[in-house]
Amino acid sequence: MPRKHAGTDDASNLALACDRCNLHKGTNLSGIDPGSHSVVRLFDARTQECEAHFAFRGAFIVGLTDTGRATVDVLQMNAPRRLRLRALLLEAGELM
Repeated sequence: MPRKHAGTDDASNLALACDRCNLHKGTNLSGIDPGSHSVVRLFDARTQECEAHFAFRGAFIVGLTDTGRATVDVLQMNAPRRLRLRALLLEAGELM
């Protein structure tokens, strides 16, 4: 939970994220699911399983649920630079 929304900077409230994801998420707690156009909470790595919400299609990350789709959209997880980096990592065998 962001400090803006009464969260703390205590370690139990922090999560590791790349700088780009962190910048895109900002203080957002929710996003709009591009499929249903509904407002939904973003993915919470502490309480939800990645595999239930996301899948890889090559270097492309697919949101499997409303939460997954909104998170992919808000965090811009398939931006061109990210796709290129993931493709290189896949080629090098660094991602499965």
